[in-house]
Amino acid sequence: MDTPNRLGDIEITDPQAMRALAHPVRLAILDHLRRHGPATATQLAPDVGATPSVTSWHLRHLAGFGLVRDSEPGPDRRQRRWEAAARGFRFEAPLDPADEEGQAAARVLSQQMFRRYADLPSRWADEVGPALDPTWLRLAGLANTRVVVSAEELAAIEDGIERVLAPYVTRDPAERPADGRGVLLMRYVLPEGSGGPGEPGEPGEPGEPGEPEEPERAERSERSGRSERSGRSGRAGVSARSNESGQAGQPRETP
Repeated sequence: MDTPNRLGDIEITDPQAMRALAHPVRLAILDHLRRHGPATATQLAPDVGATPSVTSWHLRHLAGFGLVRDSEPGPDRRQRRWEAAARGFRFEAPLDPADEEGQAAARVLSQQMFRRYADLPSRWADEVGPALDPTWLRLAGLANTRVVVSAEELAAIEDGIERVLAPYVTRDPAERPADGRGVLLMRYVLPEGSGGPGEPGEPGEPGEPGEPEEPERAERSERSGRSERSGRSGRAGVSARSNESGQAGQPRETP
């Protein structure tokens, strides 16, 4: 699952891992661990909206796909502490249109990520922006730029952005400036639909999220699904990345 890249992300190519991650509690767990560091299931529970026992179940599930791992014990060595396995993760939909399993899994994870971050800009505008001093406020905001490019050119744009970001994402915390603060950089890369000339298609609306399953029921259904799936791997185009440091026009996140 691990592939070297500039930002030190885990690259997810297994459709089963994509589906496992496409859950609001699991995405919340990874966000918390990347942002705040190691924690127990009990410490995570209030922030991720689940009981400690359910949170523990989700942590074990994430660990099974190498997304979280055991951390050094805290003051209470009886409590299991967890940490994120990498700064972030990324995935892409398979290029092979015949890989329906990989395409579907990447689409589900992409939609779940869109839902999770959909209201973040408006919450920032209401809760954070008004309290910022002018120096930071003038640098904040959004850009909405439309370009006409080939797929290869778009890939080059994305690569260039990551090349600029990489030194700041990967540097040692001790090298961060004394007056530094966390900054969330979200990039939505949204190729337009295939409408006629002058009539670009709009990105489709994601489906309604389903209700989270209880651990026992979810575990049974995933075991059943694994027995029926072929186990083929595709690159997780839907492509995305989420880094403390996601595409079907995904949010790309950096602390």
